[in-house]
Amino acid sequence: MEEIDFLTLTGNGDRQREVQRRQGKGSDDKERRQHERREEQGEAAGRKTEEEQKPCEGLTNQTTKMGGVEKILKKGLGEMGFATGGGTINWFPGHMAAATRAINARLKLADLVIEVRDSRIPLSSANLDLQPRLSTKRRVIALNKKDLANPNIMHKWVDYFTFCKQDCLPINAHSRSSVQKLLELVELKLKEKIAKEPTLLVMVVGVPNVGKSALINCIHQIASSRFPTNNYFRFILVQEKKKRAKVGPLPGVTQDIAGFKIAQRPSIYVLDTPGVLVPTIPNIETGLKLALSGSVKDSVVGEERIAQYLLAVLNTRQTPLHWRNVHNNTQKEMQNENDNKRDYNIKDLLPKRRTLPVTSNVHYVEGVAREVQSALYLSLSEFKGDLEDENELEILIEEQFEALKKAFKISNRATEARVMVAKKFLTLFRAGKLGPFILDDVPNLEN
Repeated sequence: MEEIDFLTLTGNGDRQREVQRRQGKGSDDKERRQHERREEQGEAAGRKTEEEQKPCEGLTNQTTKMGGVEKILKKGLGEMGFATGGGTINWFPGHMAAATRAINARLKLADLVIEVRDSRIPLSSANLDLQPRLSTKRRVIALNKKDLANPNIMHKWVDYFTFCKQDCLPINAHSRSSVQKLLELVELKLKEKIAKEPTLLVMVVGVPNVGKSALINCIHQIASSRFPTNNYFRFILVQEKKKRAKVGPLPGVTQDIAGFKIAQRPSIYVLDTPGVLVPTIPNIETGLKLALSGSVKDSVVGEERIAQYLLAVLNTRQTPLHWRNVHNNTQKEMQNENDNKRDYNIKDLLPKRRTLPVTSNVHYVEGVAREVQSALYLSLSEFKGDLEDENELEILIEEQFEALKKAFKISNRATEARVMVAKKFLTLFRAGKLGPFILDDVPNLEN
């Protein structure tokens, strides 16, 4: 057995020398031919397995072009000037390199892995470097932030992963009932192990800012209600520091490995891990999707570049045309405000201090979102150019930047007006105020 492994791992020159060595020891031609036939059969079996796995290639390989956009554009969005101008997108700080090594070292100890992905990018939010190791483990893919994803498409992704024989569950890490369903699936997957092992280990992995720590905290709350005396602990060499995992809107908040107990008899422990990306993101559009969803820091890519990509996605999918009713209602509201204007006296002409909206005014953000949707609908509906032409699409995006300035009430004299527009626009998208979206397209399994 060791000799077969040696032949597999060595190069052609070593293989020939090894065969010659065996012949020198008295191996006859018949044995050598049998060995070669076994090798050929193994390679044929490998090719067959590879072909069988092609429909599910997306589990370990990210789709780089959106099927719906491909039908409209001659060139992929990632190949356009505004996307390629900033170069490739790479964000791999030192803590990620250390975390990747630590995760790989601990994966062999894990009995099950919860891989958290962003529901808006179910393929693009997979860490390709971890996939070969994860594919050999019991795994549940948790598509988090399902409240921000299009529910009409979400079920197709579940069907896709089911076709690939991969357990998948859309969740909202801030919903206790949603996380409870995930824990029930985890316990079901560990049913055989539970009967044999006194202690089990579950790891939570994923790229930055997909909601791992929020999920961990919700699991911790559920566990605390089960076991009030449950003590939070650090795994291996990490000492106990906090009872809750750090969460935040920016990627890279969690930078060490921590864990706690979620069940007794047998004891089940959960490890929270830092979000890690691959050292080099091979595809520009994949990098833009990760940046748009918040998995890559805005400062690495540039807010303006991300906003341009978002506008390109919306335009090529013709999403703003679905906001016609929003535009009509906004126009009516503006007309009513003009009709109800009262007469002003001279005192009203004096400058007044601008008052910021209070946090309790829940209608403010929704009102801004409606104005943005109305502005984008108007600009796209009046656009007479060709969306297949890259230059004309970029002209439309520039016009929409100007329209967004008015919608956000940002002065043209502002030194960083475009950056301010981009930041506000991205904030609305990431909060789901522009509607639910899924940026990745479901791979075609018909063939």
